[in-house]
Amino acid sequence: MMVRVKFAKYGPLRFTGHLDVLRFFQKAIRRAGLDVVYTHGFNPHQVMSFAAPLGVGLCSVGEYMDVEIASSDGAEDFKERLQEACPYGIDILSVKMLPEKAGNAMASVAAATYAVAFKDPEKSFAGCQGAVDGLLSKKELWITKETKRSTAEVDIRSGIYDCHIDDGALVFMVDASSGGNIRPEFVTDAVLSLAGLEVPKIELQTVRMETWMNTGTKEEPSFVPLDAIGEAF
Repeated sequence: MMVRVKFAKYGPLRFTGHLDVLRFFQKAIRRAGLDVVYTHGFNPHQVMSFAAPLGVGLCSVGEYMDVEIASSDGAEDFKERLQEACPYGIDILSVKMLPEKAGNAMASVAAATYAVAFKDPEKSFAGCQGAVDGLLSKKELWITKETKRSTAEVDIRSGIYDCHIDDGALVFMVDASSGGNIRPEFVTDAVLSLAGLEVPKIELQTVRMETWMNTGTKEEPSFVPLDAIGEAF
């Protein structure tokens, strides 16, 4: 049985890289004594996969991983035992059983929602509404995207699905699929540039609010959270 675990990552652990998070959960699952499935061969490892990796330094309340289990005493027992094995900075939010034909977490990711706020409570994005409107009115938004070997000019406007200001924070939904992943700083930098502001990145805190899958089509997408297809067990 494959289960999808939703978790939050915050505090000092936001500086932990994706591979370290993977290794952490492997150890936490063993400490929790959960009956998970292992691969066969000379180097067996737990059958698990994660959704879109989170950038180092970012917090999140919408992270997901899939784990195959051989047996369980139910979702609440799984959640409680795994939470007890986690330190401050990791909260297990929900555990749901996936249908048999569900795609894995990584392959299912289509979009992500981010909230960007000033660390200083006296500052906000409230005065940037004109810049947000200007961004949404654009038909194209070209940015320089760096790869390991080169740089390329990429139009990301079609991958920005929503952008607005909520309680002083800049909130937006963007393409997070493997083929068109848009980093949150691309949108933040574009809004600040349109507003004529120069803000050091150290003054901002970015939180991934949710990770979405598309149950519609590319032309007419219908976004739902990654755990929307799961059910209690």
